[in-house]
Amino acid sequence: MPRNFKKRKNFKNNFTNSVLSIRPYQLLCIVCNIGENSIPEDKKLKNVLKEIRKFPDRPIILQCNAGGVYSYQDPGVKEDTPEGSDYNRKRDMDILQHLDLAPGSILPARTLFLSLLKNIPTVSGICGYDIITSDAWKGCPKAKSGNYEKGIKRGIDAIIPPRTKGEMLKSKEKTLKEIYKAKQFFIRPHHLLCAVCQYGSGIRPPYEPDNLPEFLERVSNEQELLITLIRGPEPIICAPCPYWVGKLKACVGGAVGSGGLYDEIKDLNVLQKSGLTYGTTMKAKQMYKLIFEKIPNTKGICCLNNTGKTKYSIWRDGCGTSFPDGNENYIRGRKILMKKFI
Repeated sequence: MPRNFKKRKNFKNNFTNSVLSIRPYQLLCIVCNIGENSIPEDKKLKNVLKEIRKFPDRPIILQCNAGGVYSYQDPGVKEDTPEGSDYNRKRDMDILQHLDLAPGSILPARTLFLSLLKNIPTVSGICGYDIITSDAWKGCPKAKSGNYEKGIKRGIDAIIPPRTKGEMLKSKEKTLKEIYKAKQFFIRPHHLLCAVCQYGSGIRPPYEPDNLPEFLERVSNEQELLITLIRGPEPIICAPCPYWVGKLKACVGGAVGSGGLYDEIKDLNVLQKSGLTYGTTMKAKQMYKLIFEKIPNTKGICCLNNTGKTKYSIWRDGCGTSFPDGNENYIRGRKILMKKFI
């Protein structure tokens, strides 16, 4: 069990107790305001944007008037816009359909907005219609303003400011010292493979985005060092990464900021393929010899295509999907490194 487990657990409990409730259409309104270069006039949306920027991975629950078996989460019509209840209901339902989410779904704010930016590039047919069939279906007055589409082009950084270059370089400097004095490495399973992929692609230390090349260099030169497989990302490897969230000790990478879902699956795939479990401790030499024997390629581990119905699923980040028979960089790196770990 990681030494900081209790601290992390308490933080997460407090964090997840602060779930923000929002209507699906209000997500689009926030993006529309950003495209208009304005702060939302609506008090709630202004506060939501403020809270998201303060805690980018705060959970958000999407509520809409779906009725039926989903009536338990119906928010009522208090926050309906003036266009009418039928329009409001359809707009919310259309948005959820595009996101492939059910009413009442809860996701981290970052993940939700990244999914929105990818899966709903325009409000045409959602907030407004090409043909107006009656006054009840005129749609939002800003639907054809282009503001939403401008907000989409500005991207996630306009909603959630990224980590600064200085912060990442500071983390790199600090963790490099730990890399070179560590007597034992605690690492998540799929990172063992990532290090090989990077090596096969020609990446060598120093490498700014993470410390995997430095880790691999150390354990290949000092093969008696111990490696323990742990669940979740590790600061010593991930702290310099743009997608590292220090407060949560979490990774928010991936095409739609899955919050580590894809990484969790990759870890479990590695464990299953290798026959190992979390907590396994072995010398680096033995660990990599076993990995190379049991996992000749990344097919079925990283190259996954069984994702959701949306074009950009939170279960997919595209890693290795261009190599259906296994990542060529891993195959190349494995071939070279097998000669070192003998």
